[in-house]
Amino acid sequence: MAYMMASLRTPPIYGKYLGDRECFHGMHYSSLVDSRIICRSFVHANVSRRIIYGWKFLTKDRKTKGKSDRQLISESCSGHLHKIASMGESSVGDPAQSFDEDSPMRLFTWPDSKRPRICILGGGFGGLYTALRLESLTWPPDKKPQVLLVDQSDRFVFKPMLYEILSGEVDAWEIAPYFSELLSNTSVLFIKDKVKTVCPCYGLGGNGLQSSGNVGAVCLESGMKVEYDWLVLALGAEAKMDVVPGALEFALPFSTLEDAIRLEKQLRALERKKFGKSQSPIHVIVVGSGYCGVELAATIAERLADRGKVQVVNVESTICPSAPVGNREAALKVLLERNVQLLLGYFVSSVRKAYNSKEPEQYEETSVAHIMPTGKSEDLFILDLQPAQKGLPSQTLEADLVLWTVGAKPQVPSFDSSFQVQQFPINGRGQAEIDETLQVKGHPRIFAVGDSAGLRDSSGRLLPMTAQVAIQQADFAGWNLWAAINDRPLLPFRFS
Repeated sequence: MAYMMASLRTPPIYGKYLGDRECFHGMHYSSLVDSRIICRSFVHANVSRRIIYGWKFLTKDRKTKGKSDRQLISESCSGHLHKIASMGESSVGDPAQSFDEDSPMRLFTWPDSKRPRICILGGGFGGLYTALRLESLTWPPDKKPQVLLVDQSDRFVFKPMLYEILSGEVDAWEIAPYFSELLSNTSVLFIKDKVKTVCPCYGLGGNGLQSSGNVGAVCLESGMKVEYDWLVLALGAEAKMDVVPGALEFALPFSTLEDAIRLEKQLRALERKKFGKSQSPIHVIVVGSGYCGVELAATIAERLADRGKVQVVNVESTICPSAPVGNREAALKVLLERNVQLLLGYFVSSVRKAYNSKEPEQYEETSVAHIMPTGKSEDLFILDLQPAQKGLPSQTLEADLVLWTVGAKPQVPSFDSSFQVQQFPINGRGQAEIDETLQVKGHPRIFAVGDSAGLRDSSGRLLPMTAQVAIQQADFAGWNLWAAINDRPLLPFRFS
């Protein structure tokens, strides 16, 4: 978090993002954000943790002496939630409440009717950093925008550290702070809710405000309607598990805090059931050898040691194909040192349950989400592998756990059915198409960052769906919103 705050105090730059090489001793920033296995190879774990996460920067204006981090978090959360609640019941949406589509929607009440209103959908790296970037800029008094952040969770999850839940290095609260805590020293508002539809606006009025009849709106699942002058799409992506038969039912994704906690529980259950040298090793198969798959395999292999067997399956012939060569070699060295077996050049054609021949009907309706391993043979899963390259034989593998790290579905909201315009322009990956200023094509009032945004580099390739892309785009999105509201030229984004 120190890196976040340091970067936000720095004026926006024009061709590259500041601070990565100075902060991380020559290590490329992508290797920190996307693969902490490489980060740990170059930077001491305690140092890197202080760089990317520190409560003292968020509580510097409070009296903190003698109080634990947990006490500070609790006090900040309760205080900030009180501040939001004081705006009135119509200001806060609860996604758990049922909503009748025939009933009128409740209107979110902005504190000021004259200043520009910016609504940011999604509180991942792209959304949160955009909000903080807007907060850090210098604004004319009458143009400082009101910023609202909407996310379906009440916590920001620092995903590069999810793996440390499995290694026991951190508790969940350390890598998933409440938004109310992160935003407590800012004017940014927060609502926990899910996005239902969007009604975009087009006109540009004075001071960045809407012109008559051109206000945009976001409809939330709780029945709340949020009107805006500017919108930022930063909803990220969710695991795409329905491509391979059986993956959705029997494999575990690893992209959310809930995924990490669920995996930790299942590993703990397997460790209890297979305790003792006479038991067979715990067999874990990780599908995918990108940054996430490599880090996950290395972490589990380190945890299980000689009590486990970890295999990685990937259709590519190498691990981390988009990583710099040096990072890839460092990651490969760690995997080999931890006895991780690589099955490269294969794709998974199906995942299925290994049924007990005596009682197959007992397991027909079960799925991995409901199975707590017992250590018996009927708890095994079977993966059918087919070669993606010539000369490789087909294989069938058995595993106690199957972890899925390939495939992601970008989240882009749809338009309200009553709004007679085309939907957002979507590319083949499922992202909203944007121009180099990060504005959605055909929608000058809407910006998109991170996994929701489809932008190509100078060679014509789509930018990767990684945290460092989202963070760099958030810096430019904040600046370009400032420029648009203040009638200044917008900057073209260049990923570095």
